[in-house]
Amino acid sequence: MDIVTSSIAQGLLWSVMAIGVYLTFRILDIADMTTEGSFPLGAAITAHAIVTGVGPIAATLMGFAGGAAAGAVSGFLTTKLHIPDLLTGILTMTGLYSVNLFIMGKANISLIGTVKTVFNLVDSGDATTTGIIIGAIVVAIVIGILVFFFHTEMGLAAAAVGNNQNMAAANGINNDAMKIIIYMLSNGLIALSGSLMAQTNGYADLSMGIGTIVIALAAIIISEILLRSVPLWARLLMIIVGAVIYRLIIAVVLDLGVDPNYLRFFYALMLTIFLSLPLLKKKLQLMTIRHGNRRQARIVQAQMQAAKTDSMRTHAGDQQKEV
Repeated sequence: MDIVTSSIAQGLLWSVMAIGVYLTFRILDIADMTTEGSFPLGAAITAHAIVTGVGPIAATLMGFAGGAAAGAVSGFLTTKLHIPDLLTGILTMTGLYSVNLFIMGKANISLIGTVKTVFNLVDSGDATTTGIIIGAIVVAIVIGILVFFFHTEMGLAAAAVGNNQNMAAANGINNDAMKIIIYMLSNGLIALSGSLMAQTNGYADLSMGIGTIVIALAAIIISEILLRSVPLWARLLMIIVGAVIYRLIIAVVLDLGVDPNYLRFFYALMLTIFLSLPLLKKKLQLMTIRHGNRRQARIVQAQMQAAKTDSMRTHAGDQQKEV
């Protein structure tokens, strides 16, 4: 039971990052590598702000703003300088490593002790329950804001750019501006997740962003396997479910005694399996259809053979009568 509740608490916090990655991955069709720089950026900004006396909520919002700024840089590089999407993410991620080190002044910052985080604002008596409460509140706010945004004129324009850039431009939509907005929203949410993870773990570290995009993509793929062709709010909810399932799988693996140092290999292996499932499912459906067609063809062939045999018998009987 402890594994389930801790997986829910962790999954809710990770799902904020997965939702952020979803925006660029499904709307712009980009696996944005900026993720691995934005995540520790949010953690670094929030941790530094908290230890210098800034309130936890303001520090968390500062982390979101920092991530949005990083997203704006990536958006500018890819839209204005026409640098390929993959290289843009790598460039920004590499630059953010130095930015994060500059903000923290060292490789990590501890938040354990007298400092107050957002998780101290709720007194539930249990750290896991507090994590679930805070995570649920943040996720509800994020989903509510995103659903509202994508029903506004700007949000619809951003979605239109993702669907068909040429048609969007023909209707007077500024494609570059919409892409930058999506980049900013995406990386802002990723940094927000990093901020929350730093506060719940009790530290911010330069290396905490390594492999985060794999975790986010795995949660997205799991959610799409479970449910497809549903409204936006349902897709976002399913991403949360996907993140929780992913964390539960990881918790079970760790409980079985797997060395935590090998977890990133397991992350990559899981993502490979999840990414291949839709293709395997499609091939299985095609094999089923082909098998069904062959069976139907055999039935038709047998019916035709039977009809031919009956016709020959009838013809032979008629000839005997004539004789």
